Amino acid sequence: MSILAYTESANGKFKKNTFEIVSYASELSKKIGTDLYVLVFNVDDCSELSKFGASNIIKVNNDKLNEFDNSVYSNLIAQVAKKLNSSTVIIGSSADSKYLAPSLCIELKAGYLNNVVDLPSNLSPFTIKRTCYTNKAFCESVLKSNIKIIGLSNNSFGTVVNTIDSKIEEFEATLTDKKIELKSVDNVSGKISIADADIVVSGGRGLKGPENWNLIEELAETLGAATACSKPVSDMGWRPHSEHVGQTGKPVATNLYIAVGISGAIQHLAGINSSKVKVVINNDPDAPFFKAADYGVVGDAFDILPRLNEKLKAFKS
Repeated sequence: MSILAYTESANGKFKKNTFEIVSYASELSKKIGTDLYVLVFNVDDCSELSKFGASNIIKVNNDKLNEFDNSVYSNLIAQVAKKLNSSTVIIGSSADSKYLAPSLCIELKAGYLNNVVDLPSNLSPFTIKRTCYTNKAFCESVLKSNIKIIGLSNNSFGTVVNTIDSKIEEFEATLTDKKIELKSVDNVSGKISIADADIVVSGGRGLKGPENWNLIEELAETLGAATACSKPVSDMGWRPHSEHVGQTGKPVATNLYIAVGISGAIQHLAGINSSKVKVVINNDPDAPFFKAADYGVVGDAFDILPRLNEKLKAFKS
């Protein structure tokens, strides 16, 4: 029996959650007392994985893997898991991984637990801590299947430095045909994506119009952050839908989330609750967001943001 950790990548580089997944899988392999294998698609330089305990790295290079296809990916991961006799497969909580999980369960006849935030508290029965009720609470879940798939919640476990010498092995895969033809991909260049950001600066209707979004963009540039917005803002066309965060948009699990002029509807809070630190700037002291925030500033964003940006620039210089 072994543990298999699936890592996500794009354009030959690992995505943000990769090192957290490998750290978790490494610590789990120590607890169970079994071998760890880390699966990598189309990444030439895997040296960074050695810092986080990746004792065995399985590389697959194939042009068919350049774009995510659920049927191709799930079948390939299942091939590797079966060859390695893996009893546990670790995946992330990205949109692709959540899409992948049910198909992988069918391929491996496995049970699946998502939103996992910690190592199992008990191995028999296999009991593990997860978030529930849109990240408002925790629960202990028992997974009884022989083969287990664990979906690690983003930014929950953290990274654990454990530098070792990794053994790298190429896997000759038999890839299934794609069932979906990808016509085009529109990538935003020159900006930090919400998925990869450690800091997100988000704006709502309190900014009164798209002409004032320079305040958000300037603060984000100073902090090295991604920009985001609430659902009403994207619905009104002030910002692209790709920046919409919340339960009905992109989930956010950053180290710092700054909300400016966002009242804090329950759907928005559900999507950003996994962020470590939440800061709210709003001129309404009764805004619901203040109850969920770690820090709050009651005041006019048009006055606060320029002064905050100046102070941050001075601090960084």
